[in-house]
Amino acid sequence: MTASAQATEALARAGDAADPAPRKKAEIIAIYGKGGIGKSFTLSNLSYMMAQQGKRVLLIGCDPKSDTTSLLFGGRSCPTIIETSSRKKLAGEAVEIGDVCFVRDGVFAMELGGPEVGRGCGGRGIIHGFELLEKLGFHEWDFDYVLLDFLGDVVCGGFGLPIARDMCQKVIVVGSNDLQSLYVANNVCSAVDYFRNLGGNVGVAGLMINKDDGTGEAQAFAAAVGIPVLAEIPADEDIRRKSANYEIIGKPGGRWAPLFEGLAQRAAEAPPVRPKPLSHDELLGLFKGEAVGRGVTLLPATLADMCGAAYEPRPSLEVVYEGA
Repeated sequence: MTASAQATEALARAGDAADPAPRKKAEIIAIYGKGGIGKSFTLSNLSYMMAQQGKRVLLIGCDPKSDTTSLLFGGRSCPTIIETSSRKKLAGEAVEIGDVCFVRDGVFAMELGGPEVGRGCGGRGIIHGFELLEKLGFHEWDFDYVLLDFLGDVVCGGFGLPIARDMCQKVIVVGSNDLQSLYVANNVCSAVDYFRNLGGNVGVAGLMINKDDGTGEAQAFAAAVGIPVLAEIPADEDIRRKSANYEIIGKPGGRWAPLFEGLAQRAAEAPPVRPKPLSHDELLGLFKGEAVGRGVTLLPATLADMCGAAYEPRPSLEVVYEGA
C-alpha cells in the first residue's frame, strides 16, 4: 500500500472510530516566531507529545520554507499542498487527502508550501493554501487540536490570516533572550491587539522560550505584555544535537518528557488574553544598554554631508508669492 493510501485509510479509520456524539470544535492554535527561533522543533515535539497523550492532532506548516514537519518525519520533506495542487491541476486530476497529509505515531501533518523564490507573494500563497484546505474539507475534519506554524518576521496580511479572520482561538509566540525574536513576538502581540480593537476575538495564550540561557529577557517581556510563560526550553547541548539530527525528544518516559508534558497541558489550558504590546523604547529597556546601543545619539545629516566636498549652495529658483 502506498503512503498516500495509508494516510487516507488512517483518516477513514479515525473517523469510523469517532464517538457518535456531536463533534466538538477543534481548538486551532497559531504559533508565531522569528525565523530560526525553533518553532518547527518545538511544534514537532509538542504535537508528538499531544498525540501520545491520546489527542487527535493536526500539524500544518504555514512557512514558505516548508520545513515545519521535517523533524517530525526524520528529516524527510513531504509534498506541499500548493505544489501538489499545481501538479495535479496540470494533469487534470483532483488533490486527495493522501497526497498531502501524512501520519507518524498518531500525528497528522502537512505543509501549505509557497511560491518559488522571486515568483510570487508568500502571504498570498498562505491565503491560496487555506482556500485549498477548505476544498479538502478542512472544516469537517475531526481533531482535538490543529497547530499552525507561522513565520512571525513577515507582517503582510497573509501571515496574519488566522488573527485577522478569527480562524484560530489563540496564538502562542516562540522567542528567546534576544532582541530580534522578542521584537517579532511584540509585533505579533501588536497584531492581536489591533484586531481586538476591530472586534476580533483571538488572544495570546503565552510565550514559549526556546534556547533559554537564563538571562531573563524573555521572562521580563512576557511579564511586561501580560502573557504567561508556557515553557522554558533550555539551551542544552543534548537538545541541540538531537534537533540537528531530526530526533523527537518529546517522547513519554524520555529525559525531556516532563518538559513537553507540561507544555502540552499549558498550551491546551491557557486562555487567550489580550496582550499589552510594548513601544520600541520599552522593548529596548528589557536589555542592558551595551547590548542594544542605547548610548548612540542620532546625528542628523545635512545636504552638504550628502553631496561631499563639491557641494556649493545654489540660490533657490522657487517663486514665493506674497500672502501665500
